[in-house]
Parts: sequence; C-alpha cells; structure tokens
Amino acid sequence: MQRRWQRIGSGFSIVAAVSLAGAAFLTHDSLPTPAYAQANPTPTPSAQGFDQAAAIAAIKEQIKGHENDPSSTVFKNIQTPFIKGIPAGRVPAVMEIAYSRSLGVDCTHCHVPGKWESDEKPEKQVARDMAAMMARINTELLKGIKNLKSPNPTINCTTCHRGQVKPALNIPVAKG
Repeated sequence: MQRRWQRIGSGFSIVAAVSLAGAAFLTHDSLPTPAYAQANPTPTPSAQGFDQAAAIAAIKEQIKGHENDPSSTVFKNIQTPFIKGIPAGRVPAVMEIAYSRSLGVDCTHCHVPGKWESDEKPEKQVARDMAAMMARINTELLKGIKNLKSPNPTINCTTCHRGQVKPALNIPVAKG
C-alpha cells in the first residue's frame, strides 16, 4: 500500500515539474491572439497593382457566349462541387461575393492573376477544404439539430469570417 502511494506521489511530482517547466517557457506573448469581429472589417491588402474589377471584367469577357455552360467545362481546375455545378457566368460573382467579401480579400489571396487555374497558393486549397466543411455542415450536421426554427438552416463563409481572413472568435458587445 505504501509503494502505491509513493508511485502516486512520484506521478504528481512529475506532473508538477512538467507543468512548472512548461509555464516557464509559456509567456503571455506566445499565446495566440484571438481574432475579434469588427463592425467595419479591415480588408487584407491586395497584391501590388491588382485591379479586381478589371480582372473580373476580363474573365467575363473571356467566357462570353459560354455563361450558361457548366463552369467545369469553361474554367480549368474547378474542384469544389458547388462551383462545378453552377453555370460559368455565375462563377465570377460567387468568387467576388462569397469568397472575396466574406473574407475581406481580393482574388490574389487564393489566385495568381492570369493563372487562375494554378494551385501554387496554399490558400486556394484551404478555401476548397473550408467549402467542403461548409457543405457538410449544411447537408449533414445542421439537419441533425432538433428544434431549429428554420426548415433549411444554412451557414456560409460570412457566418464565421465576417469580412476577415481569420474567423471571428467572439462577437462585439451590443451597444445599448
């Protein structure tokens, strides 16, 4: 019995020592800073000299006559199922509103201008993975929550991001 208590006591000593050692290296400055929701989000700076309106106009001109064709036949490297399934003419608006505005960025956040199909920016894959997460939440998870008042509850990029690249971790205090 005495050995058992000695082993337990040793275990507590080890845990205490590790905790103290960890606390010595962990300072307030090394903790991640939470992202806060803002009433007027600050957009992420765009790439030097990039004109989003001109780029979108050029894409619309490039696909002229194919606006009603499936986006996967008009654009290269479309992988997100939702975007694959819409007409090509809607893709620029989806990118500008659903992605750019929701995250407070321009096209250059995920894309290399002029090489829209390129996967060289990791943010593009992150956006695809986030879209898959959103689809799963909307098609599977929300339907499993009982007593929701909406017959078809949905989320989108803005639900969490609110105009910021990093999702908001809190909401502002209501002004009364």
